[in-house]
Amino acid sequence: MAVGETRFPAMPVIEGLRLGTAMAGIKKPDRRDLVVIEIPEGARVSGVFTRNAFCAAPVTVAREHLATCMSHGEGARYLVINTGNANAGTGKTGLEDARATCAELARLAGVGEQSVLPFSTGVIGEALPMQRLLAGLPAALQTLDHGADAWRDAGEGILTTDTRAKGASVTLAIGNETVTINGIAKGSGMIRPDMATMLAFVATDAALEPALLDQLLQEAVERSFNCITVDSDTSTNDACVLISTGRGAAVEGESGLTIFRNGLQRVMTELAQAVIRDGEGATKFVTLQVDEACSRREALDVAFTVAHSPLVKTALYASDANWGRILAAVGRAPVEAFDVNRVTIDLGEVRLVEDGGRASGYTEQAGSAVMSREEIVIRIALGRGEESATVWTSDLSHDYVTINADYRS
Repeated sequence: MAVGETRFPAMPVIEGLRLGTAMAGIKKPDRRDLVVIEIPEGARVSGVFTRNAFCAAPVTVAREHLATCMSHGEGARYLVINTGNANAGTGKTGLEDARATCAELARLAGVGEQSVLPFSTGVIGEALPMQRLLAGLPAALQTLDHGADAWRDAGEGILTTDTRAKGASVTLAIGNETVTINGIAKGSGMIRPDMATMLAFVATDAALEPALLDQLLQEAVERSFNCITVDSDTSTNDACVLISTGRGAAVEGESGLTIFRNGLQRVMTELAQAVIRDGEGATKFVTLQVDEACSRREALDVAFTVAHSPLVKTALYASDANWGRILAAVGRAPVEAFDVNRVTIDLGEVRLVEDGGRASGYTEQAGSAVMSREEIVIRIALGRGEESATVWTSDLSHDYVTINADYRS
C-alpha cells in the first residue's frame, strides 16, 4: 500500500559513477539485496549518520572509514549496501563482519579497505550471513554500470518493507554548463530520522569543496529527511551520503551556489516525501505546516507532536474529522507561555479552531470531506512570531500493525 503514483525517474549518467547489484540470498532468494556503488578517484564524499546510541556496526565502520579518507585528503571509492539484515545489535561480531565485507570488496576492486563504506538495513539482532554476502560481491562488481537501469536496480536492491523504489533527479544550468544530481533512498517503517532517513545515496557531477559539500548536505537533510516521520522510531542504521564526482561544472559564486542548493534540496525533499508516501500501511500523505512560531525549533516541536499522536494518526486513517485530537496534540507540545486564544488550526481549506475553540463556521461535513482525501494539509498558526516549519507524515492503519507483527517471518 502506498499513496500516489510515484514513478522512478530515468536517471541521467553521472560520469565516473557506476552501480551494480546482486542476488546474494541474504534473507530471501531471487531478489536484489546487495548493491555496490563505485565512486571515481578524486571524488568528494560526505555523510550523516544516525544518532541512535545502538547504532549498527556498518554505521560505526562507515564513520571510521570516512573520517580516515577525509584526514588523508581522499574520498571513499566504494559503497556496499546489503538489505535483509541490519547488522545492528550484533556486538563485536557485527563489527568484524562489517570490516570483513569492506576488506573483501577492497581486495576484489584493488583499493584500500578504508576507502570502502558499508551500509546495512533489515532485521536487528541477527548476524550477517557472511558466506552468502561475500559470495555476492563479485556478481555485484560484474554488473557495474552507469545507465538508468543500473540506478533503478540499485534503488530496488536497497529496499526492505518498501513497496517501490524511490529515486529523484534534477539537471541544473549553472552558467554555460549543466550539473546533474541523482538520488535513491529506502525507508518505509522505523522512520523518525535524527540526521537522515533509513538509507539515502545522492550523487552529483558538480565540483564542490569538502567543507561546502558537508555544509550543503547538513542543510538539505535538516529540511527534508529530518522533517519526516512514519512512526516516531529512529533507526539504528540511518545514513545519508552525498557524493561529488567533480567531473562537471564547479559550483562557484552566489548565483551558482543558490541554484545548486535549491536543486539539492529538491532532490532530498522528493526522496524524503517518497518515504512517507510509501510508509508502512500508509493510506494518507499528510503535510503539517506550523507558522507564526517564536523559533523554527518551536514550530518543529508542535508539528512533530501532532505527527506522532496515535490518536491523530488513527483518525486520519479512518477519515474521521475528530478535530479535538489535533487541538489536544497542539496543546501538549513543549511550548512555554502558550496563548491558545491566538492559535488557529486549518484542515485544508476548512478552519477548525480559532479563539480557543471550534471555529464558528466549521461543519462536520466540511471537515469530513477534507479528511477523506489521500493528501491532507494541516496548518497551525501559533500567533507567537514569524518562524515556520513543515513536517510530512502518514496515517496509522491496520496494515502497519500487520507488517510489523510479521516482519521477521
